Amino acid sequence: MVVGFNHNIRYKGELFHVQTEDSGIANPHIITLLYRGGTILASAKTSYADIIKTEQLELVVESIMKEQHKEMMRRLKNGEFDARIFPDGAPACAEEPAAKEPPPEKQSPPAEQAPKQQSAPAAKVIPPAQSANRSLDEVILDYLITGEDK
Repeated sequence: MVVGFNHNIRYKGELFHVQTEDSGIANPHIITLLYRGGTILASAKTSYADIIKTEQLELVVESIMKEQHKEMMRRLKNGEFDARIFPDGAPACAEEPAAKEPPPEKQSPPAEQAPKQQSAPAAKVIPPAQSANRSLDEVILDYLITGEDK
């Protein structure tokens, strides 16, 4: 059984953490949180109470968790949270240092904080960085989002 996923990602020069957890059959919810410096910037919650008796529930829940986790990373990369993250405006061209973060890992501790805000500002689409200037995090995120090796 997968309890959760964690992924550190650098976006516009800032380090973010995406955490997705399954609350278990007693409380059938999948919760994804987006953090920056310990502050929750966004959350997503999906109930799977309606499919609790599905065969191979663990596989189905893991699939939902992966998709919800990737969707939060897509929302970050697409600039949906830029107004909240960069209230004075997003940096025009933040240099991305070489990424040293480990790949996503499965984790076990449960979430301890409730999300501060549930809604997100209007989406702002940010074009992907040129491949020569992309950090490892950007390459991994693109791969997770598109499944393509660019």
